[in-house]
Amino acid sequence: MDSTVVEIRTGDREAVVDLGGEIVDFLRSVGAGEGLLNVWVPHATAGLAVIETGAGSDTDLLAALRDLLPADDRWRHRHGSRGHGRDHVLPGIVAPSVSVPVLEGRMALGTWQSICLVDTNGDNPVRSVRLSFLPG
Repeated sequence: MDSTVVEIRTGDREAVVDLGGEIVDFLRSVGAGEGLLNVWVPHATAGLAVIETGAGSDTDLLAALRDLLPADDRWRHRHGSRGHGRDHVLPGIVAPSVSVPVLEGRMALGTWQSICLVDTNGDNPVRSVRLSFLPG
């Protein structure tokens, strides 16, 4: 199995970051053929989504998360910025890992699908993402 960690700068506000470029580079660097890609976010306040980007779906996802998880004082987990408790609930809704088949060195995603880091926590501007490839 080959594995690496990439750092993604999400800044101080909510973000959906397409990881496609980093993943393509990783698969190329390990000479991936057939196998399984696993993407893992080792953070208690971030997750991964397989969604369409660039047509508003990423913005819609953040809006839906704001509706589901408002940044207010209802949360028992209260350190950090106002409403930070919602960020700790996020991985229960947007999972911290995703696995995708790799065929002929490429992710077997649908036409408009991308693997994206979802980060609602402005308190942590840099995230680590572990990419692992298991040959099949």
